[in-house]
Amino acid sequence: MRMFQVDAFTDRPFAGNPAAVLVLDGPAPVAAMQALAAENNLAETAFTWPEPGRPGVRRLRWFTPVDEAPFCGHATLATAHVLIAELGEAGPLVFETAVGPIRVAATPAGYELDLPRFDMAAAPLPEALAGIFPVPPVFVGRNFENLFVVLAEAGRVRDFVPDQTVIGRIHPEGLVITAPAEPGSGIDFVSRFFCPGWGIPEDPVTGSIHATLAPWWAERLGLMVLQAVQASPRGGRLACTVEPMRVRVAGPAVTVFDARLHPGIAARFRSSAPAG
Repeated sequence: MRMFQVDAFTDRPFAGNPAAVLVLDGPAPVAAMQALAAENNLAETAFTWPEPGRPGVRRLRWFTPVDEAPFCGHATLATAHVLIAELGEAGPLVFETAVGPIRVAATPAGYELDLPRFDMAAAPLPEALAGIFPVPPVFVGRNFENLFVVLAEAGRVRDFVPDQTVIGRIHPEGLVITAPAEPGSGIDFVSRFFCPGWGIPEDPVTGSIHATLAPWWAERLGLMVLQAVQASPRGGRLACTVEPMRVRVAGPAVTVFDARLHPGIAARFRSSAPAG
């Protein structure tokens, strides 16, 4: 059984966000998927297999080192890259996921994810985070899984030093910080994402949060097509297109390695135990 590692939202290796991808024949036990994700210790390990009776549709699930993720963009892009670039499948692809169907199409510049749109609602800053920002945020909001904090300047996002213990107190939410990009940079907004409670101190590039960030910034900047940068140490750039119910997020991907699981380990993914 092969396992690929792909750097997503980058056109060069050792940048962007790494994800492991396993293409299975059918459902695998949750315990096996979680154990392998913990072994990989990447932000996400993705598992995909064909949906019975639905030609052209695949199930896709994502696991962090500690739990199953409800939504993940970069590992979806990585999975599409493996299927199209490494295994020769024809796109576009349709993945059935915990947040509904996600379509992925190959483009000359990489891959485009058609994601559900999740607008944020205004929310108070949690008391646990009261002392973490030297300058008060411009806005605080949340969607179904994360807290979003808008800062006044891109430099404050880039220079932010996270206190992982403090941020971990808002688990299961992660913390997204964002700001408008520097004028003349060719970028519209920047962000960073911290999720220590999920075993991810800082996620390098996060497709899923842009299903919320892009609509928020689109409304304020008067743009439907935006360029975004996630300003982590590895970094990545995302092209976002906002629609009434969907957000398209695009970027390239690079395969870093193609490995094989030991036969005894691979057998755990062929078990007849339910996938959960």
